[in-house]
Amino acid sequence: MSENLGNTQPSIKINKNMRGRSILFNALSLIIIVVLAVFGGYRSGISIRRDTQSSVISQQLGEQFQYALVDIEFRRYENAQQRLEFIIAHDPDFPGAQQKLTEVLVLRNAPTPTLTPSLTPTPDFTGAEQAFARAGQLIAAQDWPGALGALDEMRKFDPTYQTSQVDGMYYFVLRNYGYDLLTRQGNLEGGIYQFTLAERFGMLDRDSNALREGARYYLIGASFWELDWQQAVFYFDQVYRGWPGLWDGTMTASERFYFASMRYGDQLLSQGQYCDAVTQYQYAQAIAALDGPAADGFEEAYIVCFPATETITPTLAVTPTLGGPTIAPTDTPPGAPPTTEPPAPPTETPTPTPTP
Repeated sequence: MSENLGNTQPSIKINKNMRGRSILFNALSLIIIVVLAVFGGYRSGISIRRDTQSSVISQQLGEQFQYALVDIEFRRYENAQQRLEFIIAHDPDFPGAQQKLTEVLVLRNAPTPTLTPSLTPTPDFTGAEQAFARAGQLIAAQDWPGALGALDEMRKFDPTYQTSQVDGMYYFVLRNYGYDLLTRQGNLEGGIYQFTLAERFGMLDRDSNALREGARYYLIGASFWELDWQQAVFYFDQVYRGWPGLWDGTMTASERFYFASMRYGDQLLSQGQYCDAVTQYQYAQAIAALDGPAADGFEEAYIVCFPATETITPTLAVTPTLGGPTIAPTDTPPGAPPTTEPPAPPTETPTPTPTP
């Protein structure tokens, strides 16, 4: 029994030693792993930082190279040389840097050529001056088409000759030509077109702009002629109020409004709108006498719209009295007290005096 106990003690010691060694080995392994992990992270961080720094430097070098190309383009060779040397100092293998630096050094040391001024030919303004003078004469004579032709000819000779003054002449001619076409020649489309061209050189004045709007209303009203008298009256009323003499070569705005008002009155009369018809006829009457159909229609509509009222004349009725005397009418109103003659004052009889 004792022998068995003696044999077990060494085995227990061996087990304890092995366990202690195992723990120590595990601890050392853990420490080594931690150290390796820290060292790997450190190296990874350094590598990342170097890569980032390298990327930033590469970007900066690329920007400097682009700036150097710009400096070369504008002949700032000294600045370009400094930029290229900076690039080569940080990256000797940067593509194109060494080649451009050699090019810059050659350009800096090249002798500056002496430029001999070349004689520029004196522009010949003869044709433009003649056309300009002719345009002024035609403007003074109010020959607007001729003046436009002269100005166009002058611009063909030299587009830069007296630019601002010629632009003003163009505006003046186009504006007056458009006004003449509208007010004198009855060419509404042509006048509107010339006004539109004049606006390229300046803003139209108030009268010209109003005249152009009147011409546009005239053309719109004419498009409704004999198709829609109501619309025709509406548009020609606008033109008549501002430009009664505006015309299209056939009728003035006043005549158009006069005729459209009569025909619109006839239309309203046929629809039983008598009072509205009277209003239209009166619009036409304010310009000229009505024609036959309009005169008859106006009389008919006026009678219906304003019928005559009966006038009652007062009469004095006398009621006869049966069996009584006939009483002649007097001027005394009924119910008034009868008038009687006042009594005569008494006359005094003189008393006879006794004779002695």
